[in-house]
Amino acid sequence: MDASKTLGMTSAISLAKPKPSDLEHTKELEEYLRDAGMFETDAELNHRFEVLGKLNTLVTQWIRDVSINVKNMPPQIADTVGGKICTFGSYRLGVAGKGADIDALCVAPRHIERSDYFGSFYDLLKDQPEVTEMRAVEEAFVPVIKMKYEGIEIDLLFARLALKEVPDSVDLKDDTILKNLDEKCVRSLNGCRVTDEILRQVPNRESFRLALRAIKLWAKRHGVYSNVFGYLGGVSWAMLVARTCQLYPNATASTLVEKFFLVFSKWTWPAPVYLKQPYDAKLGFKVWDPRVNVQDRFHLMPIITPAYPQQNSTFNTSQSTRAVMVEEFKAGLQITEDIMLAKATWDKLFQPPNFFTKYKHYLVVIAVARTPEDHLEWYGLVESKIRHLIATLEHNVAIKTVHINPATFNCRDNEYVDKPHSSWFLGVDFNKSENVNIDLTNDINKFVEVVYKQSTYNKAYKEGMEVNCKYVKRKQLTNYLSQDILDKYKSKIEEGGQPRPIGQKRKSDPLPPDSPSRNSPESNKKLKIDSETLPTQATLNGDDSIISMDEAFSNTSIPGLAPEINATQQSLPLSS
Repeated sequence: MDASKTLGMTSAISLAKPKPSDLEHTKELEEYLRDAGMFETDAELNHRFEVLGKLNTLVTQWIRDVSINVKNMPPQIADTVGGKICTFGSYRLGVAGKGADIDALCVAPRHIERSDYFGSFYDLLKDQPEVTEMRAVEEAFVPVIKMKYEGIEIDLLFARLALKEVPDSVDLKDDTILKNLDEKCVRSLNGCRVTDEILRQVPNRESFRLALRAIKLWAKRHGVYSNVFGYLGGVSWAMLVARTCQLYPNATASTLVEKFFLVFSKWTWPAPVYLKQPYDAKLGFKVWDPRVNVQDRFHLMPIITPAYPQQNSTFNTSQSTRAVMVEEFKAGLQITEDIMLAKATWDKLFQPPNFFTKYKHYLVVIAVARTPEDHLEWYGLVESKIRHLIATLEHNVAIKTVHINPATFNCRDNEYVDKPHSSWFLGVDFNKSENVNIDLTNDINKFVEVVYKQSTYNKAYKEGMEVNCKYVKRKQLTNYLSQDILDKYKSKIEEGGQPRPIGQKRKSDPLPPDSPSRNSPESNKKLKIDSETLPTQATLNGDDSIISMDEAFSNTSIPGLAPEINATQQSLPLSS
């Protein structure tokens, strides 16, 4: 693509060509990313290609068999109906690293139903010796079959087109392909449609891919890569990098990484990020538009997908997760400016933050099951509901910040060490107050009940499944985590005292034209807390439910719509 062509909603900020130092920084960045496993070997790429080929053969054969044996279609017609596997996500974007999963879509003709996919096709996959750790999530917002095929993790979606036949040449980017489809099929198709449109909206794909690899590694190392917890998922990070590429179309990857942090540390959220002018194809599907849809007005960090129907890819984002990301953007800008000035190396950008020393107070959520098979299903359900706990805690007037670390850990606690389990840690910063006691039991019980009611509704609950939530002081973390893990999250303090103020050498950098600067929220303040352990352990027992199903499934992630938390029960004394 011509790098001089204007892409995006505004003109470019800079058309400057790269300097020799920029090329050298990019070379160093690529070397670091290769050492970090962000590139696959040819053998790994070929293995993925072979696995996708086998899956494609399974799909076409299954569609033919269902057409003949279930839909009573003549064999000569069934031979022509087609069907195919399409990829999207990091694999399709060309940025898959070692061990990365594959996002794929099964596209079927109109006579193949979703019930066939989660029925006979699921059974067919289960019979394949290459398939392990398979589970179906049929009731998800985007229904999916998750599995490992020859050791490669695959998320396989399903879409039924309103066509008699699905040839290999079918054009998924054509909006008319969405006619007469249900919402779930449209959402499944948009994985492929959005990925392809992102690639069409960047001026230089090679620079985009290298910069995206860097941002993905940075986001994972810094604990802000997780759509399910309210951070950003892969497609959202890709769109932010693509927008940076539009604003600096001739920049090399190293410069794009620095400008990425510059742009989004100063972005005036909730101003939306667009890659192209939105439009309505008049097919009856809801598009993101806060002027029309009231719920869209409460989204905190909207990043809008470029394919129709345009959606916000970050609707899970909360006040806390956005604050964490903005803080990380600012820190990333400072480090990359130092790298450009030869005052630091790329290694500093990718060091994990000091999560387990940053806060004095933590909550640990532990999901336990009786068998590994039960735990695989239980883990996913509990993980998907933790954002409800975050939203509830945010509405507690005594809490200033909730910071979820998306990594999962095995506990050293004797209660769990011999059981299949996973644990997540949330750092909690309380508001500075005098003579105030806090009791989080109410908040935690709400979360536990949401998990239980969802598992009952989905018929997923099995005996032995538990979700526990405990309050832990920083000094008590060694009861749950090994010292090696805790040391990994200790930041390395460089010599030289206080860090250089952000932007000190870059005062001439212009601001993004579609996001004028304004002051960011005040950073977290430290407070002193003298307390005994909070009585906040809540165990799933399935007996007494004190909230209705409607309350349990209410969208507490949308500010203004979430129920207020009753903070009258208090037991944790806070002192300044």
